[in-house]
Amino acid sequence: MNFYFAPMEGLSGYIYRNAHRIYFNSIDKYFSPFISANESGSFKKRELDDLAPENNQDLVLIPQILTNKAKDFILMANKIKLMGYDEINLNLGCPSGTVVAKNKGAGFLAKTAELDGFLYEIFAWGGTKISLKTRIGKEHPDEFYQLIEIFNKYPIEELTIHPRIQKDFYKNKPNIDVFKYALSYSKNALCYNGDIFTMKEYKEFTAEFPDVHSIMIGRGLLVNPGLTKEIKNNIKVDKNTLREFHDKVYSEYKRVLFGDVNILYKMKNLWFCMISMFSENEKYAKKIKKSVRLHDYEDAVSSLFREQNLLDNYEKNLISKFK
Repeated sequence: MNFYFAPMEGLSGYIYRNAHRIYFNSIDKYFSPFISANESGSFKKRELDDLAPENNQDLVLIPQILTNKAKDFILMANKIKLMGYDEINLNLGCPSGTVVAKNKGAGFLAKTAELDGFLYEIFAWGGTKISLKTRIGKEHPDEFYQLIEIFNKYPIEELTIHPRIQKDFYKNKPNIDVFKYALSYSKNALCYNGDIFTMKEYKEFTAEFPDVHSIMIGRGLLVNPGLTKEIKNNIKVDKNTLREFHDKVYSEYKRVLFGDVNILYKMKNLWFCMISMFSENEKYAKKIKKSVRLHDYEDAVSSLFREQNLLDNYEKNLISKFK
């Protein structure tokens, strides 16, 4: 099985993924949070930092682009190619309202004629390998039957399918029936993405889909950074390793970010997911969330690691938060 780390805006940047590689080393490809292509081909500083080869050594990174304009995609892709990358991923899955309102991300799926023309142009360019990450539609799952016909026209490096519609965001269950259809009718290699949070869910998925050889995981890895290592080696993450991983991420954010607020914003977002692994975590989650100074945050985290244990079965903590 190939394991991919999904692009998670504001969460899975180079600091996080480098620490993840050091302590868990179980991901075949990391995907960058999306880069918004523009007509000038210019990057934001944080985008350049995130893509810089020196910040992504000893791991495979696939840059992801968000746009609905072929010229902008090609311009940005050429610049990324010059950095040494030979594959670029197109974002057709982002469900954010601000993105969808501009007919980008999952919003582009409703513009099938425009999408077809866009794909024709970028594949005619042929400057690099192009993979896609998509949802199955904007308003209704039946939209996918037309979308797969469009996708089948093009030599997509790999088609990652998150089988929800845009309106679902991350609610409701992934539409497994549509994914089954995709397996039967896609002319391109497929990767599955959606609601793999535990070893149990991974085993259930692979039992039903033994012919799927690539899985992309996002929120499941943010909850349990050691999930794919557990799947590969049958070794659960231990509290000491998780603490070392946390401390590495935290120290790097303190090195590159200015001010307690900016550092805490990053760390609180990570704990929104990772706290689910701990027993009796409610009061610690509140302390972390209410921290306004780094020393308050450090005290809360130290207390959590000292006083609580990692749960063997943390699935019950996920139900109210993610399911």
